[in-house]
Amino acid sequence: MSAFPRRRFLGVDFTPLDLEKAVGEIVARDPTAPFAFVVTPNAQHVVAARSGDLRFAGPQARAWMVLNDSRILRLLSRHLFRSDLPVAAGSDLVERLFQGGVPADATLTLIGGDAEVEAALRRRFGIRSVARFTPSFGFWRDPAEVEQCLAFVRAHPARYVFLIAGAPQSEDLARRLSDMPDVTGVGLCVGSALNFLTGRIRRAPRWMREASLEWAWRLALNPAGHFRRVFIESAPILWIALVERLRTDRRPA
Repeated sequence: MSAFPRRRFLGVDFTPLDLEKAVGEIVARDPTAPFAFVVTPNAQHVVAARSGDLRFAGPQARAWMVLNDSRILRLLSRHLFRSDLPVAAGSDLVERLFQGGVPADATLTLIGGDAEVEAALRRRFGIRSVARFTPSFGFWRDPAEVEQCLAFVRAHPARYVFLIAGAPQSEDLARRLSDMPDVTGVGLCVGSALNFLTGRIRRAPRWMREASLEWAWRLALNPAGHFRRVFIESAPILWIALVERLRTDRRPA
């Protein structure tokens, strides 16, 4: 359970830390302490959790940190609810960690990714100890392969465990790992962050990120892959926020 105060927004209890504070807490955490994990929900994840999807809501409730990955959520928080919800996007979090919080002698375990990502981490950042297990597509349907993922983390103790096998599979693995008393380190459920970090996927220009248009950049790069995510799985957040605003206005003072 999180040691940080939470702020409930649109049905999700966020840890309202900005990027610098979140990175500082992760770097400062005792690497021998019991496993704790960080999730970075975006609009799509909030919509799913709000609908009662326990694959998202369950891990969010158990996470050490629930960081806001979405500038759209921050805009809604500011303009509809007059309350700031800091952004600590997963991709920025990982970039900042590798800029100063992941020394070359750090131990990393990756669940997901491929040999190209692993090689880039070794080459670009001098990381010497990287253990990687890449489950098959649809692995979450096979209990035996899920157990393989968990056993691999247990067999390869690491300061940072990058769970990048897709959402909500990565979040569920993190939740399961947090039930294992012999597992240590910090788990990071950060989606495609390592692909951006290593240059495998080009990230949106900074001005687009600051203008809350990164979703448009990703849609333009991969229309087929992101159309459903943007317009079906994420867009309902606008209606959810509006309804919540109207309900708030109707509550007795």
